[in-house]
Amino acid sequence: MGFSWKRNLFVLWIGTFLVGTAYSVSMPFMPIFLQEDLGVTNHLEAWTGCILAVTFLASSLIAPFWGSLADKYGRRPMMLRAGICLSLAYFLYFLVQNPYELILARILEGLLAGYIPSAITLVATQTPEKHTGYALGIISTATAASSILGPLAGGVISHWIGTRPTFFIAGVMVFNAFLIAFFWVKEPLFKKSDAKRSSVLQDLKEAAANRNLVRILLLIFITSTSIMLVEPLLTIYVLKLGADQSSASLHSGIIFSAVGIATLIAAPRWGSIGGRIGYGKVLFIGLLGGGIGNLLQLAFSHLLGFGLLRFGYGLFFAGVFPALNASIVRNTDPDFRGRAFSLNQMANQLGIMVGPIVGGILAAQFSIPIVFMINGLLLLMVALLLRTPNFSFFHFRAHQQTESTPSEG
Repeated sequence: MGFSWKRNLFVLWIGTFLVGTAYSVSMPFMPIFLQEDLGVTNHLEAWTGCILAVTFLASSLIAPFWGSLADKYGRRPMMLRAGICLSLAYFLYFLVQNPYELILARILEGLLAGYIPSAITLVATQTPEKHTGYALGIISTATAASSILGPLAGGVISHWIGTRPTFFIAGVMVFNAFLIAFFWVKEPLFKKSDAKRSSVLQDLKEAAANRNLVRILLLIFITSTSIMLVEPLLTIYVLKLGADQSSASLHSGIIFSAVGIATLIAAPRWGSIGGRIGYGKVLFIGLLGGGIGNLLQLAFSHLLGFGLLRFGYGLFFAGVFPALNASIVRNTDPDFRGRAFSLNQMANQLGIMVGPIVGGILAAQFSIPIVFMINGLLLLMVALLLRTPNFSFFHFRAHQQTESTPSEG
């Protein structure tokens, strides 16, 4: 049987779904785990932010190294490595007895994981260019679907048998994703290079020479920071909106799932629309809707209204990352794409690291609604930034370009 990018996309979707589900089964309830299992009672917001951030700091620092290896040896081997290491990390979470052990396990995960970024890179590099936007939109629905099922399942599990067992279940899920990648994922279009592997410093210099790529990475950092400003605070905010302590994890799971349902509905459509009208326009609409959605959250003080608004926010924000990923493909050479997507991961992880820390500090100093307001204003400013001449390259129409040509200016 010949290689089929659609079959590859289907298999990668399943693996990405399992890894995303493993995360969303367990991570949204980290504040409850810290409080009930590890005995953290003081400065819970700050502890939660630091626990989440330390993984992404380690990941952002190591990402260029893994990207360089991916360009030399292939993206599939990197995904296999990440899958087995991530499953081991979740089993370690199940075993930890204090927050300091948890921090060490989170650092280990950050240094060795990266399954979903590898899957996205495989989709971007093994799909015909005219179908790239569609395929990236489809693969983004895997994490969206996992964010629907995961928090609901995690909420039920943690409600009935405690938060700790969710980590063991997550480890089993990721190990199954590793097996799927090992037996069924193909990378036939990759040709192993005999050239000496470039250094991380050389890769960064080459990326810095591509101004459009640098601007895309800046936007990825900002949007990732935006998401993580508020996401770790949602469980705490659900409690403040009146949910009982005993049902907080269940209500939080429903709130997290609202954005996932919206993304599952909207992401493939945004990917196809971006191929027709240009990814810059899709990105602008997504950021504008996300900014307004965050500001409107100030007007709701009950769980139902807050959940509905999160759903609306998700419908718009679903277009942001497929548009950014497709733009990376359009603005890089094929032989640099593994490293480009590793830098994408680096920018994303840095944002995910900075977001919880800044969000936790802002929430402790002011209030969670103020964090929503700041986040909304940030997204609106970025949307307006897209209309400036420096970002005019985003506003291409897909049919004007049939092959990837990196920009030098």
